[in-house]
Amino acid sequence: MTPIARRAEGLGAHLPPLLVAADRVAATVAQGVHGRRRVGQGDSFWQFRPFLPGDSASRVDWRISARSSRAFVRETEWEAAQTVCLWRDGGPAMRWKSRGAPVAKADRAGLLLLALAALLLRGGERVRLIGAETRALAGRAGLDRIADALEKLPDSDGLPPRVRLPRNSRVVLIGDFLSPLERIEAVVASLAAMQISGTLLQVLDPAEAELPYAGRVKFEGLVGGATALIPRVEGIREQYARRLAAQHDGLTRICGAVGWSFSQHRTDHPPEAALLALYTALAPRTTQNEAHR
Repeated sequence: MTPIARRAEGLGAHLPPLLVAADRVAATVAQGVHGRRRVGQGDSFWQFRPFLPGDSASRVDWRISARSSRAFVRETEWEAAQTVCLWRDGGPAMRWKSRGAPVAKADRAGLLLLALAALLLRGGERVRLIGAETRALAGRAGLDRIADALEKLPDSDGLPPRVRLPRNSRVVLIGDFLSPLERIEAVVASLAAMQISGTLLQVLDPAEAELPYAGRVKFEGLVGGATALIPRVEGIREQYARRLAAQHDGLTRICGAVGWSFSQHRTDHPPEAALLALYTALAPRTTQNEAHR
């Protein structure tokens, strides 16, 4: 069997379980999530609100207005599909897995990306995979193409490639985001400059989150081949925790500065909570009228 044939066979064996797992996670979250609704053009009733200067008289609901001393406008639900651009880091650092982790970071990131895509496609949104030679996709067939393209993406350097995305679209970036903060900030700022909103999800291995090792340990870099021999690891655990917390704070600051959201996930935790956080972050902020309904 040729190397290409072996790779094709491997892809064929790997994709179905991944899609099944993604569908299962998406279905679990979908049971507890209501549709992402907003005001706009459409046929489905959304809410009544008081008549405001500039509103057309044809929009007044006279039956409801007759019950009050004020005129009320009938608003409908926004039904236009939105493009959501997804990316997950598949570089060497993401493929590392400690003994205490159930899956590698890249595998969990891929699962979350596909599960989120499944939720969005079910809701009528268009989904695009950043870095793939595909346009925005829709429907179940779109999910199959995204899963196939995800396996073929080239290795990344920890950050998404610089590509032109549709203005006013939304992005979801999933990775460990342990790169220098100035590099991450440059990517986020460039996307925000295109009027793109988004969210970052940092995926960490439990060993990265806690540094549970003790004694003399040799750390080998996955990128660049750098190594470090630590004679007593427990002696640097507090310093390591401070550096990791500073990275977390920096990511929170970078996202907050442009109105993006940021969350964190460990591979030894269930994926459903992370998926719900991502999906909720894509929902529009609750309007004042909605909050008081």
